[in-house]
Order: sequence, then C-alpha cells, then structure tokens
Amino acid sequence: MDTNLDLIRSARFRAEREADWRRLEALVTQAETRGLAQMSFKEARDLAGLYRRATTALSIAREISLDRALLRYLEALTARAYLSVYAPQERVGGLLRRFLTASGPQAMRRSWHFILIGFLCMGLGSLAGYLLYFENTDWYHVFMPPSLAGGRGPDSSAEQLLRSIYDSDPSSSGLAAFATFLFSHNTRIAIFVFGLGAFLCFPAILLTFYNGLTLGAFFALHVDRGIAWDLAGWLSIHGVTELSAICIACGGGVQLGAAVLFPGQNSRSEALRLAGADAVKLAIIAAIMLVAAALLEGFARQLVQDPVTRLITGWGIGAMWLAWFVFAGRARS
Repeated sequence: MDTNLDLIRSARFRAEREADWRRLEALVTQAETRGLAQMSFKEARDLAGLYRRATTALSIAREISLDRALLRYLEALTARAYLSVYAPQERVGGLLRRFLTASGPQAMRRSWHFILIGFLCMGLGSLAGYLLYFENTDWYHVFMPPSLAGGRGPDSSAEQLLRSIYDSDPSSSGLAAFATFLFSHNTRIAIFVFGLGAFLCFPAILLTFYNGLTLGAFFALHVDRGIAWDLAGWLSIHGVTELSAICIACGGGVQLGAAVLFPGQNSRSEALRLAGADAVKLAIIAAIMLVAAALLEGFARQLVQDPVTRLITGWGIGAMWLAWFVFAGRARS
C-alpha cells in the first residue's frame, strides 16, 4: 500500500512541475550550444528563475523520498543549469585570444630567468660541440646520431654539402629529409625537457645541452668546409623559431624542477601547482612555435634559396616572437 502511495505522490509531484523542467532543459541546451550571449533577456531571466524552482523541487523530492529515477533526473538537470547560470561563459576562441594577447606573454615575462637558463644550456652545448669538433673530428660521430647525420660527416666535401643546401629540387634533397627528421627530433626533445624538468631540473638541462652539442658539431662541420654562411641561412629560416621553442620548453621544465627543489614556505605539491600555472603556458607557447617552425620548414625554406633572404626571414620572425613576448599583454595607462 505504501509503495502505491509513493508512486501516486511521485507522479503528482512530477505532473505539477514537469512543464517547468522541460522548459528549463530546453533553455540549458540552448545556453550550452549557443552561449548566454545569444539568448534574449526573457530567456536568460527564465533560465535563472526555473533553475531556482528546480533546486527547490529537488530539495522537496529528497525530503519526501521520491523515486530514485526522478531524483537522478533533477540532480543532473540542476547541475547543468548551475553551470549555465554561474560558470564563466567564455568560448574557446575567447580563451585563445586572451592567451595570445595577455596571459601567454605575461607568463613568458614572469619566467624570463628560467627561459634564460634554457638558452644558456643550448648555447653552451653548441659552443662545446663546436670546439670539440675542431679538437678531434671524431667527436662529430659521438654527438650526431647516424639517423640525424644522413651520411654527412668529416669525410663529406664542401660540394656535397652545398648540393644538399641548394638542391634545385628540395623535396628530393637529403638535407630536406634531414630537416624533417630534425624537426621531429626537436619536437620530442621539447616534450621531454618540459616533462622531465620536474625531476629536479637535471634531465631538462642535460637534454637541452645535448641538443646544443649536436647543433654545434653540425655547424662546425660546415665551418670547416668554409660554407658556414650557407648553413646559417638554411638553419635560420626555421631554426630560430624551432630552437627557441626548445629553450622555452626547457625553461618551463626548469621552473617545475625549481619548485620541487626550492618550495619556500609552501609544501612541494603546492609549490609545484603554483609553478605549473606559468610552466604549462610556456609549454603551450613552445608547441605553437613548433607548429610555426614546421610551416616554415615545409614551405619557406624550400621556396627561399638565397642565404641572405633566409637569414632575414628567420631572424625577422624571431624578432616578431620577441616583440610579442615583450610587449603583448601590458596594461595600458
């Protein structure tokens, strides 16, 4: 008998309010798909009012122990309505625009000393690789994996190297294959230096330094053949962006590692959480730069053959990145 009464009471409770719930469900779906900004004043007012009625109905339903199916429906509906009414209403485009115009560059400026460590690691590695090559050319094979060398080494002549740099058909050039492999290699390095940075900074620093060793040895090979200018142009057009992305990713990793090593007044987990807010933004910026480097490597490097133009293009784009990091997101007076 009690079960029948509960069913009757539940059916009556639902029948008295179901029209409002259906209306609320339609408004919530509209807010989720189109956004509150596209709703009329009446629709937005009804959404807020019906949400309050639904929460009151949920409280009553819990008090009088109505059937579980009705409770689950009301709980799901009020949760969706709460997010529609109170959650920040910002689309992906707005988040991306805010990141590019403010929060991303601001994170770069706050983390400049960590990013500087990344550039120092890359620079010192390049210098070490360059000097060690001229001390003994066998170091080239130590630093340069065969898959990256592509058959180029101390035995290669200047003519062979130049043919690769200025091949009339870049798609068939061995150096074009090298560039593609180098990009994928550098992308993996960027991911590793960021992800491993939390392990007390050392892996991130070591990997960035190793990447510099490879670059320094490869550049020394071309200096030794008297064609450093040609390689500088070839590397600049996409390497300025690509290698900077690795250094920025290293800076983010070092920032995480420094939070673990030097948490200050916070616990290590709390310090890591706080540092992660900017470190993740550095990783996103590095990813954006790697995508840009891929486009430059795939199109601009093949279309532009003059070394001076390549240098101007590569370093000009680097200057644009720097201007974005320095000036974007500053408060206007």
